Amino acid sequence: MKVSNLLAWSLAAIGGLFFSGAQAQSKVSDDVVRIGVLTDMSGQFSHEGGKGSVTAVQMAVEDFGGNVLGKPVEVIFADHLNKPDVGMSKAREWFDTQKVDMVTNLINSAIALGVAGVAKERNRIAIINGSGSSRLTNDACTPNSIHYAYDTYALAKGTAGALIDKGADSWYFLTADYAFGHALEADASAVVKSSNGTVVGSVRYPPDSNDHSSFLLRARNSKAKVVAIAGSGATFINAVKSAREFDLAGGGQTVAGLLVWITDVHSLGLKTAQGMLLTTAFYWDHDDKTRAFAKRFNERMKRMPNMGDAGDYSSTMHYLKAVQAAGTDEAGAVMAKMKETPVNDFFATGGRIREDGRMVHDMYVYQVKSPSESKYPWDYYKLVATIPANKAFRSLSDSACPLVAKK
Repeated sequence: MKVSNLLAWSLAAIGGLFFSGAQAQSKVSDDVVRIGVLTDMSGQFSHEGGKGSVTAVQMAVEDFGGNVLGKPVEVIFADHLNKPDVGMSKAREWFDTQKVDMVTNLINSAIALGVAGVAKERNRIAIINGSGSSRLTNDACTPNSIHYAYDTYALAKGTAGALIDKGADSWYFLTADYAFGHALEADASAVVKSSNGTVVGSVRYPPDSNDHSSFLLRARNSKAKVVAIAGSGATFINAVKSAREFDLAGGGQTVAGLLVWITDVHSLGLKTAQGMLLTTAFYWDHDDKTRAFAKRFNERMKRMPNMGDAGDYSSTMHYLKAVQAAGTDEAGAVMAKMKETPVNDFFATGGRIREDGRMVHDMYVYQVKSPSESKYPWDYYKLVATIPANKAFRSLSDSACPLVAKK
C-alpha cells in the first residue's frame, strides 16, 4: 500500500472512530431532551404546584443554557386534574407520542404512584417533588423514579417528634381521605407509637369537604393533646380555619399540620397560623443561596417558592447535569449518573439519591411566627431544629423496596 493511501486510510479510520465515539457519547433521542411537568394547574393543589412548578423547571433549563449535548431542551406541561386515570393517560401519551424523557412535579400521591409505574414500563424517568407518600421509595419504588423533595416519613418524624418532645403524647388524626392523607397518618402514627405516645382515634374526611364541624367535634371530644391534620392544599387550609373556629387551642389541644406549605401559611395569615410547628425541606429565608433563588422566583411568580418549587428546580438541574455526564438521555444511564453524583446547591448540601430512589438531605422543623415577630413580607418561620439527612428519612434496613439489597 502506498504511503499516501495508507495515510488517507488511517485518517479516515481515526475520523470514523471519533465520529462513532461521539455518537455513542452524545446520543439524544429525537434530537431533543423533552421534560414534562405534570401537575395540578387548576385544582386544590395548584398553589403548591401548578404554574410555580412549571416556572421553576423553566428557570432551571434557562440557567443550564437551554440545551444539553448540543440539543435543545424543551419544557411542556399539563393539568392532571387530580385524576389518576387522567395523569397516567397523559404520561403514556407523552412518553409514546411526544417522546418526553422525564416527567416531574407529580403533585397528588395517587397520580405520582401511577405515573412512576408508567415511567418504568416505558423506560423513562419520573421525578416526584409535589407528592409525599413514602410508598414511592418503599414498597412501590421503581428503578426509574426519584422522590426528591420530601416524604410523609420525614414530615411525620419532624413534626410528631418535636411535639412529643414537648410532652404532646396523645394524638387524634383528622385525615383527608386520599393516598397522601393515608400515608401521612400511617407514618405519623408509627412515630407517635414508637415514642410511647398514644393514638386515641382518627377520622377521615372527603378531600373536597368545606364543612369539618362533625369531624372536629369528634376531635375535641377525644381530649387528645394533639389534633393532627393529615392533608394538603385547600383541604388543609379549610381544616385549620375550622379548627380555629372550634377553638381547639382554647381547650388545651394543639393543632398540628403534618404538611404545611408556605403558601398555606400565606393564605391563612399569621394571626391564624401562628405557633404552628411544621417540617419542610426548604425555606426561602434560610440563607443567602435560598434568598437569591427566591428573589428570582418571586420576580416571576409574585410569591415566594415552596419546597416543591425548589425541588423542581434543583432536580431538573441535577437531571440535565446527568444527561450531560452520561452523554445520552437514555433513562438507565441518566439514572445511574444521578445516583452517583451528589447534590450540592441551594436546596441541599451533600444530598444523594439512594438505590430506592429517595434523595436524602437535611429536613427542618420550623415554627410559624406571630404577627409581631414578622418583620417583612413572607417572614413567616423561625427555625426549631435541623434533622440531618441520615436521620430524616426511612433507613434502608427498614425498607420494603425490592431494589434494596438485603444483608
